[in-house]
Amino acid sequence: MKTQTKYIAIFAIAIGLSTTACKNAKKENTKETASVEKIVPENLKWSERMMLSEIERFPEATKLDFSEKPRWTYTPGLVLSACIKVYEQTKNQKYYDYIYEYANTLIDSAGNIETYKLSNQNLDMIKSGDVLLYLYPKTKEERFLKAMETLNSQLESQPKTSDGGYWHKKVYPFQMWLDGLYMAEPFHARYAKEYIDNEAARQKIYDDVVHQFDLIQKHSRDEKSGLLYHGWDESKEQKWANKETGNSQHFWSRGMGWYGMAMVDVLDFLPENHPGREKIIKYLNQYAEAVTNVQDESGLWWQVLDQGNREGNYLEATGTSMFTYTFAKGVRKGYLPEKYLDVANKAYNALIKDLVSVEENGVVNLNQCCAVAGLGGNPYRDGSYEYYINETIRSNDPKGTGPFIMASLELNK
Repeated sequence: MKTQTKYIAIFAIAIGLSTTACKNAKKENTKETASVEKIVPENLKWSERMMLSEIERFPEATKLDFSEKPRWTYTPGLVLSACIKVYEQTKNQKYYDYIYEYANTLIDSAGNIETYKLSNQNLDMIKSGDVLLYLYPKTKEERFLKAMETLNSQLESQPKTSDGGYWHKKVYPFQMWLDGLYMAEPFHARYAKEYIDNEAARQKIYDDVVHQFDLIQKHSRDEKSGLLYHGWDESKEQKWANKETGNSQHFWSRGMGWYGMAMVDVLDFLPENHPGREKIIKYLNQYAEAVTNVQDESGLWWQVLDQGNREGNYLEATGTSMFTYTFAKGVRKGYLPEKYLDVANKAYNALIKDLVSVEENGVVNLNQCCAVAGLGGNPYRDGSYEYYINETIRSNDPKGTGPFIMASLELNK
């Protein structure tokens, strides 16, 4: 009996020690978890979480897109357009300061834009003008107005194809790219609406804006699939261009993404009574049907849209984010039928599930982004399937994070 009592006592002590050890271990674990400071709070909406993550990655807005030096280019303009929307919802001064810092750093007292050359006639450079359109009415700083006028003057002098389509850049003669519609047309339409007093001059810009969409539909749309080719070369001299049509070979996810965003954004500024509105809405509906037809069952879209799981192809984040934004906004504004909201939600949920990761400190990453893709240039980009699938894939490309933030806002996630 004494022996049994002795064993019971020992067992009780062991249990006590074990419980104490567990409690101590729990305390240690709690300490470890608590020691990782949450830079980005996880109780915020995805739009703010991603915006704060971008600010953490790029404390200087002028260096968005992994740039070593401040530069005026389209990617900061894209993310800052998203930041403007976040600021308007939250009124958090941190976001406004981030937006302002970009323009303040790159525009001197005379209104000159650092690192920008008008003579390059590069449509990509127009996009960051959206930041100035937002800041000037708030600040009334004349240098911002001067810089906007410079960007508008570029569009007035931009070289054109024989039927009036803007060359993408001076170094890419006779070429229209889908990207260019997003870079230039929302800015041009808004500038006309808010800064051109002469009615005839304003209408001329509206007509020209719509004409760019008419031309890209005419030259780049594939009648069979409804998808649009990335680029069109009027001269048909480029190695990437089809010798009969002038089109590039493939339907690139982000190229189509740029085009969709261009349509839903330009409609914000085109007058209700302009005949071009109905045309663009028609183009948008055709586009939505074609893009939905090539959506993967996961909800995401492929880098080369119509090639599915062909070897090397991958489900890509920037194009998917752009399509999600386009569909969600298109439905909210009444341009697209309600069914496309389901398409947007399916895509967004897949982005969160498959392509978004969160670090221990709360910083949010968007993974599987195509870093860049173009046509021609040096080294030469031939627009082949192999070219598109072999361009660099990286996380947190601003061409994905910006549209992801805007999609998050549209879906109120």
